[in-house]
Amino acid sequence: MGLPEGKIVMASGNAGKLREIARILGEFDISVVPQSEFGVSDAEETGSTFVENALLKARHAARATGLPAIGDDSGLAVNALDGRPGVYSARYSGPEADAENNIDKLLSELDGVPDAQRGAVFHCAACFVTSGNSEAIIAEGMWRGVILHERRGDGGFGYDPIFFDPELGCSSSQMSAEEKNSRSHRGQALLELARKLRALE
Repeated sequence: MGLPEGKIVMASGNAGKLREIARILGEFDISVVPQSEFGVSDAEETGSTFVENALLKARHAARATGLPAIGDDSGLAVNALDGRPGVYSARYSGPEADAENNIDKLLSELDGVPDAQRGAVFHCAACFVTSGNSEAIIAEGMWRGVILHERRGDGGFGYDPIFFDPELGCSSSQMSAEEKNSRSHRGQALLELARKLRALE
């Protein structure tokens, strides 16, 4: 199994995530199509780890469409919160949560916590599966930073406005797409996934 030609289903309907993935995988001449174009609903994220949830998503999309699929699961682990929100990052403030609600809850929980204790890590697991029973290809990435006291920037999505990269001196929301993709957890995971697929050709 190598890097396939033609369409791959992305097991997500998140527009921001799809834009990032299309940019990262663009050099491999892959057409990434969201599962919503095939009428595929989101898989239930019942896994206890990012890898388990990424696999659930990818296998659900591959079974429903008969096409190869990429699934990813990512989240933010904050040191002062014992790793929360973790796998619940997207629904941290409730099942109907949006990014603004999640950020508000996180900032509220960190109210009064000094900078030295606001370390955090973005995690991402990405996997590739076919519609058959072949073994999944899995890759992971991590991005370390600090949680800000307030939002900065208007780019990106999710927790980007409050995730500060000390090396670049700005929030994820203040980065260009190229800067973010070169450093982010998702960029690392997807590039590693592509490298693993290439190695199998």
